[in-house]
Amino acid sequence: MIGEPGRRVADLGCGTGTLSTLLAEEGQHLVHGVDFSTEMIRRAREKATNVVPRPVFTVADASEPPLPPASFDVILCRHVLWAMRDPSDALQRWIELLAPGGVLVLIEGRWSNGVGLEASECARLVGSLRADVQLQMLDDDVYWGGRTDDERYLILSAS
Repeated sequence: MIGEPGRRVADLGCGTGTLSTLLAEEGQHLVHGVDFSTEMIRRAREKATNVVPRPVFTVADASEPPLPPASFDVILCRHVLWAMRDPSDALQRWIELLAPGGVLVLIEGRWSNGVGLEASECARLVGSLRADVQLQMLDDDVYWGGRTDDERYLILSAS
């Protein structure tokens, strides 16, 4: 899904940098993580101390990441889009960060407490901005260590 080593990845709403660190360490990707929480970024930097290539982390609002347009091969967001003030505007800004041929990877859900985005709504949002929208439900119990009542899914968009 991410591709060959050395891809430029923006992990928006990176939290403590778990995915950023994994992508850099295991995939040898060049990762830039963004999160609005100073504490989350502190933990991410600490977690990535010995990682090569070391991810870069920035404290900023994921809805308006201070990153150069058309400079990333992959935009990755996990459980972030639903929390944006205006998901459509945030998504538009994220897509502008993609270099030609770049891939958008969204891991989202609609949780049993009613919070989140339904898969159909998220796919519609992406489809309003990009031609390619691949939706995969993540409902296999093996992903979560047991049965869930939530709607969890992955959206990939390559163009």
